[in-house]
Amino acid sequence: MNNLKGLFSKKTKGVGIELTSDRLNIARLKRKGQGFQLVTLASADVPEGVFQEGQILDSATMAQIIQSTLAESKIKTKYAATAIPGGRDTVTRIIPVPAELDDRELREMVLNQEAGLYLPFPREEADVDYQKLGFFVDEDGIEKVQVLLVATRKEVTDLYLETFQQAGLNINFLEISSFALIRTIREQLRQFTPQEAAAIVDIEFESTEISIVVDGVPQFSRTVPIGTYQIQTALSRAMNLPPSRNTDLLQGMTIPITPMDSVGGAPKLGGTNPGTAAMLRVLGELADELRRSIDFYLNQGENLEVAQLLLAGPGGSIGQLDEFFSQRLSLPASQVDPIAALSLEVDQDVPSMQRPGLGVVLGLGLREAW
Repeated sequence: MNNLKGLFSKKTKGVGIELTSDRLNIARLKRKGQGFQLVTLASADVPEGVFQEGQILDSATMAQIIQSTLAESKIKTKYAATAIPGGRDTVTRIIPVPAELDDRELREMVLNQEAGLYLPFPREEADVDYQKLGFFVDEDGIEKVQVLLVATRKEVTDLYLETFQQAGLNINFLEISSFALIRTIREQLRQFTPQEAAAIVDIEFESTEISIVVDGVPQFSRTVPIGTYQIQTALSRAMNLPPSRNTDLLQGMTIPITPMDSVGGAPKLGGTNPGTAAMLRVLGELADELRRSIDFYLNQGENLEVAQLLLAGPGGSIGQLDEFFSQRLSLPASQVDPIAALSLEVDQDVPSMQRPGLGVVLGLGLREAW
């Protein structure tokens, strides 16, 4: 009779754990009626040199931070969902393949033939997965199926598995962070028609991931090396403050928005203090990179208009950043509130300035909701 014991038991659910260069975030969610309740939200500082550019550099320290944060939050679990930030070690591409292939042939073609064509690193060094999307007819009248291809460097994924193992956890789900963020704001993305694209701008500590999404599927993604750390550093330098990895100061900042300069087409910065001016220069560079990314996407052929910018990540909480980008790019922009987007029931108060930075960890928590 012993063999039947697992038959009616639910698969063990765990927590969502997000690793970033400056913070570790943990979220535990449970289903409540039609929605979800945030049971636990915890975070801890990650010292310099432990995690950089999406890679775990010091797995022992990271494992220890995971363990102690779980213990302090009184979370007992052996399972987690986590994510690798987009960047040079990750690839997401949509590729067309013949529609008549059966599942086995499709798998063989995508994993062994097509994948190698799209990877910036050798196929044997990659972990590859894919998902079938919709059917379409190409310009020659041939029916094809679109496949979303996702790949990461094997050495990066292996380090994640090893680190979580050291922390006493099994990884139930490992994905790319933009997918977790898309899961969190799925309802918000439904307001756009299939003819409209939304640009998700996830401003993290050391970089910003730009994802152009149509119908909830990333069509284009690019990582730009400008994040809250670069903004904070410019601000500190201009104000003669010592450099710091703590970017909390930014969350209390508000960008002064002035009427557009009718000659140069850029906001006037008259009378701004040196710190604000330095910060605006970095944000101006980020706006230029955004413009380049959107133009590149639009020039790819039959692409759709970008209807809105959605600002997420810790940098998404800078006051009036939506207005700033709106003016610079002539596009509507709004800051993402992941708790509102999910209609999450919360017991603990989560300050509005912290909310934009929770998109990824809540998306991972959704994977493990019980």
